[in-house]
Parts: sequence; C-alpha cells; structure tokens
Amino acid sequence: MSAAPGRPQASSHRSAQHEGTPVVPPVLLSARQVGKAFMHQGQPRWACRDVSFDLYPGEVLAVVGESGSGKSTLLRLLAARHACDEGSVHYDVRAESSGESAGLADLAALSEARLRWLARTDWGFVEQHARDGLRMNVSGGANVGERLMALGARHYGKLRSEALSWMERVELDTGRIDDLPGTYSGGMQQRLQIARNLVTHPRLVFMDEPTTGLDVSVQARLLDLLRELVDELQLAAVVVTHDLAVARLLAQRMLVMKDGRVVEQGLTDRVLDDPQHPYTQLLVSSVLTP
Repeated sequence: MSAAPGRPQASSHRSAQHEGTPVVPPVLLSARQVGKAFMHQGQPRWACRDVSFDLYPGEVLAVVGESGSGKSTLLRLLAARHACDEGSVHYDVRAESSGESAGLADLAALSEARLRWLARTDWGFVEQHARDGLRMNVSGGANVGERLMALGARHYGKLRSEALSWMERVELDTGRIDDLPGTYSGGMQQRLQIARNLVTHPRLVFMDEPTTGLDVSVQARLLDLLRELVDELQLAAVVVTHDLAVARLLAQRMLVMKDGRVVEQGLTDRVLDDPQHPYTQLLVSSVLTP
C-alpha cells in the first residue's frame, strides 16, 4: 500500500517484466487524495481529506481512530456510497462477460447500474448494526439466497442448499434457516450478515465496526471466524474499527485517522509496536494503561 500521490495506472496487468524483477501484484483498489465535505451551518466541514493508499488482492487494511475521525465516511467513499468532493477512487473492475480484469476504473465514471453490479458481486459491505445489512422481514435463508437471486439464480433447491452451507460455515444453527432475523441474537445476526455478503464470493469486503455492541466472548469468536474466512477465501478487506485489538488480529496494514486526515500508516505490527505520531502513541498507550 502506498501513500504516494499520483494517478493510478489505467491497467494493472503487465506482461513485460525485467528478468529478476519481482512481480508486483495488481492493485485492487486505489484511493488518491480522497475527500468529503458536509455542510454545517452553511459552511463546508471536511469529514475526511487527502487520503491516499493502494490495496492489493487478499490484503486487509484497518482504518482506526476515535469517533468523528472520518473513518466511516472514508469507508463509504471507497464503497461508492458517497461521492468524492476531492480526489478519486479507482477499482480493478472485471468484464461482466468474461470475468477478466478490465483494469482500474474511476468509480465516479461508472454508471449506477455498474456500481450496483459491483455491490452485488465483487463487493460486500458488513454494517456496524447487522439490522442495517439484513432484510428483517424475510427468513435467514432468504437473506443469504437473495444475493444469489440478484445474479440470476432461480433454482429453489440450489438456493436453499447454498444458504444452508453458508449458515454452517458461519456457525449458525441450520435449523434456524426459516426463522426471521429478528429472532436471532445480535451475534447471530452479524454472522448472518457475513454469510449474506460472502455467498457471492466477492473480492473485496468493507466492514464498519463489525464487532461493536457484541459481548466480549461473542466478539472474540466472531473475530476468529472473520480471520478464518478472510484467509480461506483470500478476501481483500477494509475494516473500520476503534479497537486496536481488532486491527492487530485482522489486518496486515493500517491507517490511523484524526480529524479527517491520515496521521500514520504502515504495517499493523510496526504501527502498534512503534507508533511515530503523537496521536497514535496516545491511542496505543490508552489501551495499555490499566
């Protein structure tokens, strides 16, 4: 992941490599000087600004900071849920017909239909509150199968079989497949939301505080489950969290945000074990101090 500014390359696949030169994996997601402002009392207030990084396939990036630091706004910019007021976000889109890489594309230049297709296939989005990411008026199994139906699946038996398989993978009681999500506990709802997002085998998952509000024991097992699934499926992920333990467990790299800007970034262990910025040092010491 690089913080260096500049326009990302239009294509991520290069066959010409100098002999002996390491082959750099193609960039999956690229943010350059990303910023978003909201109006407050008639004046623009920047929620995040000048954020740049690259994310590679199979890599997990944590975005940490206190409440109001801009991390959730950044996540929504990356997932095209908000439009950038500054900068750009590029993604390695795939051709719908062949599934082959079509190179990095500016999300702002894609049609609404194309963005919806990405959200249904290549991306997942795990909401902080599972109810926001589930359809509460249909069964647990239907929540999982619905994503497949959006891709054209219609065979009831196959849809139900896939839903059962994913409920089992996220350690949900398959006997609850026909129950409404409202009858599930908070931890179960979050597991169901994860299954709903991963059933289409996305390449990139956005996670907004995925363990917030859960009991400590439930959090621990959910984190283990997420780590197992990320490793097994070779997912790339951007995880927003205020919990440094979550960042250390899940992410290879991390960004630290304060007042809408990135104040430090790097390998997770390096940032947490040897923080350079005073704000990062404060965050780490607040965790270590009894």
